[in-house]
Amino acid sequence: MSLVHLSAPVAAALEAGKPVVALESTIITHGLPRPQNLEVARRIETTVRENGAEPATIAVLEGKLCVGLEDAQLEWLADAERVAKLSRADMAVCMAEGRTGATTVAATMIAARMAGIEVFATGGIGGVHRGAEQSFDVSADLQELARSPVTVVAAGAKAILDLPKTLEVLETLGVPVMAYGQDMLPAFWSRSAGLRAPLRMDSPGVIARAHRMRREMALDGGQLVANPIPETAEIPRAEMTPMISRAMQDAADHGITGKEVTPYLLQRIYELSEGRSLEANVALVLNNAALGARIAAELVAERP
Repeated sequence: MSLVHLSAPVAAALEAGKPVVALESTIITHGLPRPQNLEVARRIETTVRENGAEPATIAVLEGKLCVGLEDAQLEWLADAERVAKLSRADMAVCMAEGRTGATTVAATMIAARMAGIEVFATGGIGGVHRGAEQSFDVSADLQELARSPVTVVAAGAKAILDLPKTLEVLETLGVPVMAYGQDMLPAFWSRSAGLRAPLRMDSPGVIARAHRMRREMALDGGQLVANPIPETAEIPRAEMTPMISRAMQDAADHGITGKEVTPYLLQRIYELSEGRSLEANVALVLNNAALGARIAAELVAERP
């Protein structure tokens, strides 16, 4: 029996060879407050459909790896308490114990690979945390990008991370990092991280061909498409940098460590930006969903 439970629309789309875009579920359970989490989850799925693909939101529900959620399941997940945040290390344990968990970037890539989905749209990836030379805190997302053959569309790595080190690790792992439509690497809430991207891509079709070429060359892993936040929604780096510094100092002062660091920083930045960071987050996720759908459509068109 398959470990993957496909929703009827996702199963039909895959069977018919139509474009499908994987979506993570931690944005629902850990990334946004209620009731905005459900509203945004629905908007993301609608954006994917409007751009010609079938959305496949992924989560583990009572031990079942669900690829594609019915609206009632989305609603239940959005209101659920004590939902685990799953990555490569604990995904199988959650399923074995029959528990419920939301998928991070790494876990979503694993599920997408198992389901045969080649494109995944998210907000931002994890990476090398600041001070990692002391803490060794490096997200499993980076290793997963080097393993799973999925094209990931994100607004870069989260800006609270050490972006130069994150870029270096991705280069070491052989992960193509492509800025979409610009030369500079985006930094989540901001259009530029002040770092030149290793690669630039200006069309979904070329991204799709690069994905196919990697498969033909039997290269492991996927590719990262760094899609800058729309100009109208961005918070410029000059504004974000002091807010991030203040949030990190507050985290250190309060002894916040480990898995609690990222949610604390995101909440503190939300407060310091007077809600602008959350508005920007929603805008960039929708922007990535639209691009992901267009890439998925090009991948279908590229098939022999």
